[in-house]
Amino acid sequence: MTERASTPYSETIWDEVETWSRDRIEAFQTDALKRQLASVAERSAHYSKVFADCGFDPRDFRSLEEIRNLPLSRKADYVKGLAEDPPFGTFRAVDIADAVRVHYSSGTTARPAPVLWTDHDINRWADLYARYLYAQGLRRSDVFHCMFGYSWFVGGLGATMAAQRVGALVIPGGSVDTERQIDTILEYRPRCVIGTPSFMAHIAEAALRRGVDLASSSVEMVCVGGEPGASIPGTRERIEGYWGARMFDCYGALECQPIGWDTAAQLGPTLAEDFIHVEVLDPDTDDPVPDGTPGVLVLTHLDKQACPLVRWWTGDIVVRDSSMAADGRTHARLSGGVQGRADDMLIVRGVNLFPSAVEDVVRAHSGTTNEYALVIDDSMKDPNTGMLRTVTLRVERSNPSDNGLGEALKSALKAKLNVSFNVEVLEAGSLPRTVHKAKRVLKE
Repeated sequence: MTERASTPYSETIWDEVETWSRDRIEAFQTDALKRQLASVAERSAHYSKVFADCGFDPRDFRSLEEIRNLPLSRKADYVKGLAEDPPFGTFRAVDIADAVRVHYSSGTTARPAPVLWTDHDINRWADLYARYLYAQGLRRSDVFHCMFGYSWFVGGLGATMAAQRVGALVIPGGSVDTERQIDTILEYRPRCVIGTPSFMAHIAEAALRRGVDLASSSVEMVCVGGEPGASIPGTRERIEGYWGARMFDCYGALECQPIGWDTAAQLGPTLAEDFIHVEVLDPDTDDPVPDGTPGVLVLTHLDKQACPLVRWWTGDIVVRDSSMAADGRTHARLSGGVQGRADDMLIVRGVNLFPSAVEDVVRAHSGTTNEYALVIDDSMKDPNTGMLRTVTLRVERSNPSDNGLGEALKSALKAKLNVSFNVEVLEAGSLPRTVHKAKRVLKE
């Protein structure tokens, strides 16, 4: 795909591709996939072997359904490829001389993994990102305060490039120095801020301790990504209340940036279907599920050059809606955003439990701070089956004299989730704060 000019298509739409018919989207994806799969087969050592092993010839590709003839790709495959051909791995599909950027995973559960970009990939990324910021309401005259991390992380530079492409004035604040972030908001009056939900909540709490009410600030847009939050009703309500601003879900991943973002309508992240082909699969059978049914999001790049992915298993549980949105956008949306991760799901006495569901209950309760943790240890398991019988929730109370918080949360969690929790109530400030991605499930 050729690079487009950095000017909006209309007053509300960044790129006319956002209004293509479903037939046109699918025809475009079919043609793009045929080219992409042929390129991947030739240039990526990993996919060249995968295609040969399953007898797939890209020249025979005729319809989107045929992509299901290919095996899924998972993070473990990517990590294995890094070990086989260090330092950039077997998924790589360009010479190192043709790559211009590398970002890394957070490394919270394994060694940080690198992902490469070419100049084409960078420009594509920036334009897609700009499309979504524009859809949320960012404009040329705005000040954009970026509080994503810049060191190693993919978020900060991506947001900066996109906001600059829209024409906004960017403040690259990063995710450090809380007091200076607050001072910057007060002095330079950004209309839009962006960061992780945890950091946005942390900034708001710190401001209140200083006697600063950010709901009275210049901020009208709070964009968040990197962890669940904006699509969790309790979290959205709480952070929008802190900031007196609308909060938008910005969904991406290191390996695939971006995936989809909220528009101004806040109907759930709208997918970039001219950049990715999307499948939603049953997590147990790998069979496709219909719109409206939860499943795991699986992505295939349509024109990524440096580190292309084919049938990438994100592990994220989503619900797709392919109907046209009220604003005329035709790309499918993820209703309710990411509802959880398949590998984070807990089964407690036969009930499927996602941490995001617990977060919704905790954040909706006015007596809690923003921090909580789910704790699991062997004492919580049935000695005969090994299945969880309960889970411990550690939560902070915002009012030191609120002695009924534990029982109130137990009742609310049982009523909404049908799971019995042990609730440990701690004083405010007891749990660690984070400026990056919060870890909510602790195994002791």
